[in-house]
Amino acid sequence: MAYEKKIPVDLDCPLRLTMSLIESKWKSCILDELRSGESLRPSEIHKCLPEAAPRVLDIQLKEMVEDGLVVKIIYPELPPRSEYTITDLGKSLLPIIDAMLKWGVDHMDLFIRKYGKISKRKEVIL
Repeated sequence: MAYEKKIPVDLDCPLRLTMSLIESKWKSCILDELRSGESLRPSEIHKCLPEAAPRVLDIQLKEMVEDGLVVKIIYPELPPRSEYTITDLGKSLLPIIDAMLKWGVDHMDLFIRKYGKISKRKEVIL
C-alpha cells in the first residue's frame, strides 16, 4: 500500500500551498542539509537528522521528489545507490527557511527560559 498524504494540498491559498511543501517536521531540515547543492545519499541525510525515524525521512523525501523540491538519482549499480539533490524550486524555499532560522535565533532566549536549556544545539550562521 502506497503512502498517501492525509490532507490534500490547498491550491486556493498560497500560504497553505507553501506550508504544505515545508510544514512537516523534517522537510525544512532536509532542504537545509541539501542547500549546498551537494548530493547526499539517504544514509547521509539520516545521519544529519538522527532524531528522525528513517521511515519518516524516506516518506518525506519521496513527497519532496513528487513536489519537485529535490531530485532522486538512482545509479544502476549493484548494490543500487541513490542520491538526493536540491532543485531550483527547492532552492527558492531557502529564503523562507533562512527567515525561520533567523527568527529562531532571535527568539531562542525566550524559549530557553520557557523549556529549559537545550542540550544539543546546531550552530546557525546567517
